[in-house]
Amino acid sequence: MIIGLTGGIGSGKSAAADCFIELGIDVIDADIIARNILSKNSQAYNLFVQYFGEEFLDDHKEVNRELLRKEIFSNKIKKKILENIIHPNVRLKIRDFINNSKSPYCIVMVPLIFETNSSDNYDRILLIDCDVETQIKRSSIRDNQSNKDIKKIINSQATRNERISIADDVVVNMSSFAYLKNEILKIHNKYMEIINNG
Repeated sequence: MIIGLTGGIGSGKSAAADCFIELGIDVIDADIIARNILSKNSQAYNLFVQYFGEEFLDDHKEVNRELLRKEIFSNKIKKKILENIIHPNVRLKIRDFINNSKSPYCIVMVPLIFETNSSDNYDRILLIDCDVETQIKRSSIRDNQSNKDIKKIINSQATRNERISIADDVVVNMSSFAYLKNEILKIHNKYMEIINNG
């Protein structure tokens, strides 16, 4: 069984993923894969430089992610080009991960399942949900970004209602980590039951 784990910025997806890992479940983070795909001298990196130019590289010839983030937020065409470079590679890595997973079910952490219209890739979708105020508070502490920048990211992502509309399971994460851990354990038991009764 393949679970798509999703949620907006600052919702607590990574914390939820850590809880699943503790329970012995294989988890892969699509964002981390996407980041690594653009590592220096990879095929995707060379394509990136070809399309975006060297002005998007830092002094060490690595991709300047902050500059790139600003660019793709304001330029839809460049955003599409970047997606076309990254997404096919991400899909391949995820397929390998799923094929090699040894746990009873596996989790693919993807922030943008609704936005990429990819819910059919998963047997179930688990949404980690919280209100916008909590998203802003957590993200500003974690990423050291301004509230304005975080709001921009939130506005570029799906709304809470849009995410809820595709979710099979929802964990509202506005309390403590202990609460989240307990909720994840309940979800884990539910998934194990589904597998055992399948």
